[in-house]
Formats: sequence, structure tokens, C-alpha cells
Amino acid sequence: MSDRTVTVRGKQLKLTNGDKVLYPDAGVTKGDVIAYYERVSDVLLPHLKGRALTMKRYPNGVDQQFFFQKDAPKHRPDWIRTEPIWTRSNGRDVNFLTINSLPALIWIANLASLELHTTMSRAKTSKRPTMMVFDLDPGPPATVVECCQVALMLRSLMAELGLELYPKTSGSKGLQVYVPLNTPSASFEQTKPFALAVARLLEEQHPDLVVSNMRRELREGRVLVDWSQNDDMKTTICVYSLRARPRPTVSTPVTWDEVEATAEGGDPSTLVFESPAVLERIEAHGDLFEPVLKQHQQLPDPPA
Repeated sequence: MSDRTVTVRGKQLKLTNGDKVLYPDAGVTKGDVIAYYERVSDVLLPHLKGRALTMKRYPNGVDQQFFFQKDAPKHRPDWIRTEPIWTRSNGRDVNFLTINSLPALIWIANLASLELHTTMSRAKTSKRPTMMVFDLDPGPPATVVECCQVALMLRSLMAELGLELYPKTSGSKGLQVYVPLNTPSASFEQTKPFALAVARLLEEQHPDLVVSNMRRELREGRVLVDWSQNDDMKTTICVYSLRARPRPTVSTPVTWDEVEATAEGGDPSTLVFESPAVLERIEAHGDLFEPVLKQHQQLPDPPA
């Protein structure tokens, strides 16, 4: 096993088991995962900064057991920041990691934290979402193609309300569409009912394609517009995070032109991006998701 000690921006890190294969089908090692997160850090870190992180760790690879970790590991370096947040499910404060620097990102990558799940709010203002999300989850035989069709309906509806949206792949089966807010008045008491109202309206308008109810038996061949992620207790996969799929796919920002092309072309593979392709896209386009961090928008009354 390859262990080494490195210095990253003045912080000393011990990297372990770099040659352990974490994606057997692709031959991708833990060292490759660390290298990916280092190369993507300039665009990823702004989306992690100040947000409570839930790690999904695969110490023995994507085909082996995993576990979610919310509490910051006790053996963490003292320069990695944490934030205590009260959680209903635990009935106590959970000491969440907040990943604000490249050394901290490399440190969690070395824990085989392949997936990075973050909150809709920043940790210090955990009741104030900076964004709203519609998580589009296809029920087989529906695919991301149908998700793209629903995303375009969402864009049209929200445009009538004066709101802009930004899509990204989930890195798994679906698509996620984000509404940047970044306003002090935003609250989950506002965003969650708003997202539910939108999901129900789309379901009424397109009952053969859209479902707003979580029950699995209702989802066959349709797209669940999951509104429930708009909650201070919920997390979604962070943009640019790897996913624990057989191949190292990534939750990738996409353009509306790409969404339209997939909706019309019917080929779900056009919205599947592995880590090397994501790095190429960043080189060509920069951070397509940057507006989600910076754009200020106010939610109007929910559509009737």
C-alpha cells in the first residue's frame, strides 16, 4: 500500500493507501480520487464553503459497504473547521465539518469520502437557505431524458414568475434544478411550500409524466419532482462531487442547450460525465454553477 506525507498550502497531510482501487470497473484508485478533488478544487470549494457536510464514505470501494458520516471525526486536524448544528433526528448538536480549504478537501478525500452532500443553507445560518432545489428522479423505465423534459417545463413556469434556474446532473440517474436566492429574507418555511406547490401544479398539468408523491408505486415511468429537499435537515449531492457508481460519474453543471438536446434526442448517455470529462468542461467553460452562489432572487407567491 502506498502511503506518503505531503504538504498542501502549509498543512502536512498523511495520505494512505493511494493505490487501493475504489472503482473496480474503471480501475480508479484512491490516489486518483484525491487527484480529481485537488484538480477540481478551485470550482468546488466555493460551493462547499461554510456549508455543513455529510460524507458518504466507501473505504473499500464502491462495490463494498459504505456509511454516512455527519459528525466530524475526532482525529481530524485542529485547523479543519466544524460547526455544531441541532438535528431533530439525533436529538442533539451534530458537529459538522465545513470544508473551506484545499488541505481540508484533500483530507476528506483521503477518508474515501467519495460523495459530498451539503445543505441548502450555510452552517452559521442553518435556517436560511441560499437556494431552492427541484430534485428530478426518474422512475424506470423513465430516464434522465424525461427529467430533461420536466426541467424545461420547470424553466418555463419559473420564467413566468421572473426566476432563473440552473441545472446539473445528479451524477446518478436524474437531474437537479436550482433556484439561487442569496437573500436574507429566504426561509425554509417559504421554499418548501413553494417547491411543493410547483411540483403539484406540474403533476396536475402533466399527470402522465410528473408525480409529486414519494410513494414508489406511483413513480413507474414518471419523474418525481422531489420538493422535500428544501429542508434544513436535508442535503443534496454537491456540484462536482463524485458519485459511487460503477464508473466515476460526477454531479455536473449543464447548460439549458444540453438539457434541450437530451430531451429532444432521447439519449440519456449525453448527460453522463465522468471525472476526466468534467475537468475538460471546467477548462472550457469555467464554473457553470457559479450563478447559484451569487445571483439574488426573491421568491414570489407560489403558483396557484
